Amino acid sequence: MLTQLFSDIGSIWAKYGTVYLTGIGNTLILATVATLIGCIIGFFCGILQTIPYGPGDAWIKKALLKLLRAVIRIYVEIFRGTPMILQAVFIYYGMPYFFGVSFKDIWTVSILVVSINTGAYMAESVRGGIMSIDAGQFEGARAIGMNHFQTMLYIVLPQTLRNIMPQIGNNYIINVKDTSVMFIIGFQDFFAVHKMVSGAVFKYFPSAFLEMGGYLFLTLLASFLLRKLEKKLAGESNYELVNTDQLVMTAGTYQFSGSAPYEEKNKDYQGEKP
Repeated sequence: MLTQLFSDIGSIWAKYGTVYLTGIGNTLILATVATLIGCIIGFFCGILQTIPYGPGDAWIKKALLKLLRAVIRIYVEIFRGTPMILQAVFIYYGMPYFFGVSFKDIWTVSILVVSINTGAYMAESVRGGIMSIDAGQFEGARAIGMNHFQTMLYIVLPQTLRNIMPQIGNNYIINVKDTSVMFIIGFQDFFAVHKMVSGAVFKYFPSAFLEMGGYLFLTLLASFLLRKLEKKLAGESNYELVNTDQLVMTAGTYQFSGSAPYEEKNKDYQGEKP
């Protein structure tokens, strides 16, 4: 039975291997581009949700921030609370009904759907990452005269990026798998190739077995590379402690009253001793 399975897989790959590789390439491009755009959306939304305002601020600023937070909350809840396959159907088939807008390029709508979906998840991750930064760092930044933009850019966001890197990696791996739902609008990803090949050769399980192995390889490779990146961002695990203070003069260079060099250097200013 296994011999027949691997024989069928070999014959399918020999005939459609190039098509499978094209599907893998499309999947990786879509997942990578959409994850990057989704991270940008998530950082933008996460930062907007954490801009502080107080009683002394102008009412227009408070009203605008409250409105933005309400819009972001609605966006996050809608795109986290509905399946991505239905989001793709709504945007691709629903936009012509409501707004008269039709998409001619499948790539455009696929990247749009996956990016917006990823951005909704990343918005909450970024907000949580910013709030996890110790409040003392915000106070310290204000104490040295930094405004909110400078504090976020130079102090908070670099730490936030390092803290949420596992979540970014997790979203990327999810996108590698979940881009398979884009076949519903005709996107030719890895899963769509499986549907096409299995329908052509009438060997569904061998093609599905090949598909599962391909997805497993992609996710394991992504996990390995992301762990390497996390270690790179975390820095060295061992640190060499500095045992000497560079601001303190080296022992033996101090000169005190009563020492020979001190007396020689200052004999012109000492006068007669009683």
